[in-house]
Amino acid sequence: MAHTCGNVIVHLIFSTKGRMPLITPELRPDLFAYLGGIVHEMRGTALIISGTADHVHMLLRIRPAQSAAELARVVKANSSRWAREKWKADFSWQTGYGVFTVSESNVPAVSRYIATQEEHHKKHSFQQEFVAFLKKNNIPYDERYIWD
Repeated sequence: MAHTCGNVIVHLIFSTKGRMPLITPELRPDLFAYLGGIVHEMRGTALIISGTADHVHMLLRIRPAQSAAELARVVKANSSRWAREKWKADFSWQTGYGVFTVSESNVPAVSRYIATQEEHHKKHSFQQEFVAFLKKNNIPYDERYIWD
């Protein structure tokens, strides 16, 4: 086959350092657009980006040769630098992140979930949500090491 083909969809989740509520409603549109722009520059597609004051969810279609780790590193490094320059804030992301694969058939459901983050977090904290993702995906974890 002359070309590599694939449909790699990932749900990337990460929070602000210490889950500080730094992503105000006024900042979100610009921040989410900037995150999408980084993904576009990396030749990926941001299907939806949303979040709350302390974390972000990104549903992304990435190239088969692209690693989720490299994507997360570039997105977080460039966006935190941009946020500090734009808003003169002490803005940074947590060290880690969560990345989960999504099948094409689940894209609509995951998109709805990401779009309704404000409503979801009236009932559940980010920490509860993240641990639920780890459990649902059978990912072993030690809570001493998932928060910074």
